[in-house]
Amino acid sequence: MDPLTQGALGAVLPQSISNKKSLGIIGIIGFLSGLAPDLDIFIKSENDPILFLEFHRQFTHSLVFIPFGGLICALVLYFIISKKFKISFKETWIYSTLGYATHGLIDACTSYGTLLFWPFSQTRIAWNNISIIDPIFTIPLLILIVTAGIKQKKIFAVMAILWAMFYLSLGVYQKNEAIKVSIKIAKERGHDAIRINVKPSIGNLLLWKSIYETQDKFYIDAIRLGWSPKIFNGESIDKMNTKSSFPWLTIKSQQAKDVERFKWFSDGYIAINPKNKNQILDIRYSTLPNEMGGLWGIELSKEKTNNSHVKYIKNRTISKNQQRKLKEMLFY
Repeated sequence: MDPLTQGALGAVLPQSISNKKSLGIIGIIGFLSGLAPDLDIFIKSENDPILFLEFHRQFTHSLVFIPFGGLICALVLYFIISKKFKISFKETWIYSTLGYATHGLIDACTSYGTLLFWPFSQTRIAWNNISIIDPIFTIPLLILIVTAGIKQKKIFAVMAILWAMFYLSLGVYQKNEAIKVSIKIAKERGHDAIRINVKPSIGNLLLWKSIYETQDKFYIDAIRLGWSPKIFNGESIDKMNTKSSFPWLTIKSQQAKDVERFKWFSDGYIAINPKNKNQILDIRYSTLPNEMGGLWGIELSKEKTNNSHVKYIKNRTISKNQQRKLKEMLFY
């Protein structure tokens, strides 16, 4: 999730268990520790443009790494912050570990995918019950942890925990409702869905993106939940076949290996860009939830050598027309 949310959640647990009259400082320790796992974004390579996709949300986000991550944070924060405010190293380690622990768990609630069980599993966990950015979730958390620090009352931190539990539970409920609607859409079209994926659109739990997979296609729609769910019919696209799409691609080439790496990252939700046949898009993410879109992807080139990597591409622009359509989906 976004840094503000990660930091806020990192602050909540340390504040909620402390009996000290320094909840503001303890909140800062938890906040900074909650941000720490995302330092993995600095693992990148100029020669390998998709290396960061493999390492972001990898070992630093795993459950196994939590004690070590907490210890590293404590070793840094004790000398920078804790020592000045007479907070012991042991307490700093506890607060840092609690703050660090929240990061991977909340990331697993999004649709991006998190290697929560690394190194025992390479499966990217994505529970899809909250968007990567959701101010409705984050703003109350920030208000409550700041209030806990100012008033020196941990009850506000406890309230923040309850709010987080409620909102994430609501997300699970909404996800299940979206799945029901998606199953209904597929049945009404006479399709036998092999796999269904639903995820909330940015900033809310009301409007969801639905992708269901058949034998040869992906079907993408938007679903606005409520007393009477509304469906915004979207696009369909052929599933990608590497051999037919790129007949010139040799199996042992680096580009072929990169395609498999990107397929793993995208959980198989990939398709050829209709506007550029050399591009493979991750169709899970788009500006509008009923579009294939593809906020990121990879581009292959026939001219490259066997040792050359693919090119990483991204498109995160939103037009005024798309903004208008998104508002209509949410409110009309």
